[in-house]
Amino acid sequence: MNDKQKKPQKLKARLPRGFVDRTAGDIRAVNEMTAKIREVYELYGFDPIETPQFEYTDALGKFLPDSDRPNEGVFSLQDDDDQWMSLRYDLTAPLARHVAENFNEIQLPYRTYRAGYVFRNEKPGPGRFRQFMQFDADTVGASGVQADAEMCMMMADTLEELGIKRGDYVIRVNNRKVLDGVLEAIGLGGDDKAGQRLNVLRAIDKLDKFGPEGVKLLLGPGRKDESGDFTKGAGLGDEQIEKVLFFVGIKDYAESAARLAELVAGTAKGGEGVEELNFIAALVTSAGYGPDRIKIDPSVVRGLEYYTGPVYEAELTFDVTNEKGEKVVFGSVGGGGRYDGLVSRFMGQPVPATGFSIGVSRLMTALKNLGKLGASEVIEPVLVTVMDGDVEAMGRYQKMTQELRAAGIRAEMFQGNWKKFGNQLKYADRLGSPIAIIQGGDERAEGVVQIKDLIEGKRLSGEIEDNASWREARVAQETAPEADLVAKVKEILAAQAEDRKRAGGNV
Repeated sequence: MNDKQKKPQKLKARLPRGFVDRTAGDIRAVNEMTAKIREVYELYGFDPIETPQFEYTDALGKFLPDSDRPNEGVFSLQDDDDQWMSLRYDLTAPLARHVAENFNEIQLPYRTYRAGYVFRNEKPGPGRFRQFMQFDADTVGASGVQADAEMCMMMADTLEELGIKRGDYVIRVNNRKVLDGVLEAIGLGGDDKAGQRLNVLRAIDKLDKFGPEGVKLLLGPGRKDESGDFTKGAGLGDEQIEKVLFFVGIKDYAESAARLAELVAGTAKGGEGVEELNFIAALVTSAGYGPDRIKIDPSVVRGLEYYTGPVYEAELTFDVTNEKGEKVVFGSVGGGGRYDGLVSRFMGQPVPATGFSIGVSRLMTALKNLGKLGASEVIEPVLVTVMDGDVEAMGRYQKMTQELRAAGIRAEMFQGNWKKFGNQLKYADRLGSPIAIIQGGDERAEGVVQIKDLIEGKRLSGEIEDNASWREARVAQETAPEADLVAKVKEILAAQAEDRKRAGGNV
């Protein structure tokens, strides 16, 4: 037996699947974007609220009742009182719980917005993560569809505030009640038809993926995919299928409104839904939001198992190149609708609610494609270099650093091995520092500092051919009295900013 002590195994650094680390650039881009979204929401009179990332699992409604561990779609753990808790799946269910729990203290209508991470215990894939950020706005306690119309207008204003011009987006609006009316009109009303209705909804939800012909098969006998797998259809007859496809295929609502009203005539919900769509169209038009911005579009079929009235989707209409090099329309960056049943789960009484959710990561990708994000560049810190390591010298360098910070200039004192000065300038170069401050014994005796313009120095290094020319030029480094440090640094930073502006104008 080998008594030699085994060398401890090195822990392998690895990121869990479906999760990502965020860089400084990503964080700043998200902060820039969400700040603009907040401005619009605040302008509309919405206030922020924050709920915890964990909720009791039954409050989320995403679990398997007959499972030992309710982890279907959510990440769950058991509390010390044996109650299951889960990381939130979305931001809407926690809001519903908050409203129900604080119902007597909340002023209705309750208008609020929230931004935060949500978690999905699902198989990760390209562009599909287990943790991602959403930004929601909701109105609870307003039953009129004017609240839905306002949500659509706020969404349009938000996209424009982010720099997406008219013509590059549209807010598309539909109504779950109209579809319910269509289903009732073709004989799928009543509790005994609930399963078949669900199959129809699922088929319609595949419209973008499979097109009208694929949906026609799913509404009828079923569809076989390229691999040979067969999906059983909803079993509708030809006439029933024709009416469903007419509804989801409407392109011009004004032209088709009369026929649609005729189709759902005699169904209570259908007539009500058509009236609500007409009301929303009239409200947004009166407020100056034409069909180029907000459009009634019955092909919107998002979340039809969840929403109870109007549904809306924010779609970006410009082309992008996908990973296969193909030109495709960017598509949806968020949406929502009326969910009158969600708060009622906790209350035992009707509580109307409507809201929408923005997919922050997806919208950020769109803005980067348009060059609308990252325009407010971050200047890296000025580096105060260290020539001497004694207490008196260190105190002096720290004082310079604090003076720069007090003047609103990002600055740091070098914290590594100061004895190799060349490494300090290499550090500054890798960091992208605009300026390095240098003071050795000679400069200290004279009460001055050397200020090195690292941006100009980098440019000159490509233009000046020999050391003699460099020493003669010296424009990238100058000496200034200690008392003038802040003023001189500001002057150089301003000159660098002007250079960037000119360079940007010439692109």
